Amino acid sequence: MVMTSAILTLLGPGEVGLRLGGHVKALRLDRGWTRDTLASRAGVSSASLKRFETTGKASLELVLKTACALGRLDEFGKLLQPPPAGSIEELERRAAKPAPKRGRI
Repeated sequence: MVMTSAILTLLGPGEVGLRLGGHVKALRLDRGWTRDTLASRAGVSSASLKRFETTGKASLELVLKTACALGRLDEFGKLLQPPPAGSIEELERRAAKPAPKRGRI
């Protein structure tokens, strides 16, 4: 698993999107669903789903709706989390300090 994470960090957004589209297609086919079936269950157009599966290009809304229809939406809750604290002091500092509402730069 560590190796997969390292490989994904070397890929750009286009390559990651293309892989996600391929994963969606594989999950769809594994269920025996047509593209129209998944599109209908996800509430998206078949053309948009086809574009996602073949090019990796899609709106975030389409990706999330598709993941939900495939029963995989919970995986997105793990994305973009802050890094784990390196010490007890860092945990205490995070708990005591309110999160900033905007960036400085």
